[in-house]
Amino acid sequence: MEAAGLFEIGGGAGAASLARPAPDSPLAVRMRPCAIDELVGQDHLLAAGAPLRQLVGGATPMSVIMWGPPGSGKTTIAHLVAGATDRRFVALSALNAGVKDVRAVIDSARRERRSGGLPTVLFIDEVHRFSKTQQDSLLSAVEDRTVTLLAATTENPYFSVISPLLSRCVLLTLQPLDDDAVRGLVRRALTDERGLAGAVTLAPDAEDHLVRLAAGDVRKALTALEAAAGAAAAQRVTKIDLSIAERAVDIAAVRYDRDGDAHYDVTSAFIKSMRGSDVDAALHYLARMLVAGEDARFVARRMIIFASEDIGMADPTALQTATAAAHAVEHVGLPEAQLNLAQAVIHLAIAPKSNAVVTAIGAAMSDVRAGLGGTVPRHLRDAHYAGSRGLGHGHGYRYPHDDARGVVTQQYPPDDLIGRDYYRPTGHGVERAIAERLPKLRRAVRGEDRTSTAEEDD
Repeated sequence: MEAAGLFEIGGGAGAASLARPAPDSPLAVRMRPCAIDELVGQDHLLAAGAPLRQLVGGATPMSVIMWGPPGSGKTTIAHLVAGATDRRFVALSALNAGVKDVRAVIDSARRERRSGGLPTVLFIDEVHRFSKTQQDSLLSAVEDRTVTLLAATTENPYFSVISPLLSRCVLLTLQPLDDDAVRGLVRRALTDERGLAGAVTLAPDAEDHLVRLAAGDVRKALTALEAAAGAAAAQRVTKIDLSIAERAVDIAAVRYDRDGDAHYDVTSAFIKSMRGSDVDAALHYLARMLVAGEDARFVARRMIIFASEDIGMADPTALQTATAAAHAVEHVGLPEAQLNLAQAVIHLAIAPKSNAVVTAIGAAMSDVRAGLGGTVPRHLRDAHYAGSRGLGHGHGYRYPHDDARGVVTQQYPPDDLIGRDYYRPTGHGVERAIAERLPKLRRAVRGEDRTSTAEEDD
């Protein structure tokens, strides 16, 4: 029993972690909040009447999917729900539970409901690991509230959870804990009777190191703190300094503040090294950011921008590589995704460079802001709605695929922009071939050289 509700474990270590912590449990488990007001970092979900408070208090039997990164409090919230309400609580882990386990819980919940027993809350950890069939098995029970579903996922539920199940639940998005929140929890663990109870102190630079390594994951910070406290005890000292903290977690402290000058300096050097085609320096700065706990999603976003800004059509596959690396960060996560990021950095650094995409869109937008434009040529206007033909829309439009060349002479821009060239390819990489072909295309489209064809360079 947990409070007045029935607490059951239905499978796997993830579910078992919801049991009442033993004195020798890991520090991160012992320091798990016992009340909702101890929860930190999710202020947007903790206002009076907010879904999270209703969930914990049992005011409304709503099914919920919690989406957030590791260490943001998903399991903690499940623990609070288990201990705070007059409900039967059953926990499953999607790592090793199957349809049979889900149906067994639902059947038991249905019997309890018919006999006037307690309502059932079913917690499923890592629900994104359930197959479509396994998720389908939950639908009817969630629909008629045979069970109240409480599911946790680290992956985007719009991709990893089937739409019918998602539509039956309230989605709560948990944010990564900021450095102040992690720092506060580390300090609480140092003094709290459930934690280290004042047995050790923590030097400011060692505290900074642990907070930086956590990267928003308080479980990681507390695990590192516990290891450092053990190292201090082995050395018979009561103060954890930076060297003890470093040895305990086997990662050197990197001079890097994600909110300070070093953050911008390292990011700038990373981009400029790739732009300068120094693959080794680019890899150094990538490693520096990852070791310091920089958000891998931030790194991936910068690489996607770089692929178009500094490479563009000189190597069109660079954008595909950068986007694939960002996808890997979301769906694989660190540490494994560091390989995907490194592969992308190597590709971007050694690729031929061109900023023609930047200058092209910049010139086009400058003209638009300057008022150059005019009406869309009538033959290009939408001719699908009733009455459009009577307005002359689409009349005279020439369909390029009807021409053997695939290109026809035709006016596409407004009158004020005829002959305006925005994209000017360089002679680097793939753009060398584009630079040879583009003038022929322009002459054919504009009717400046009717003997030119789009096939001449094929």
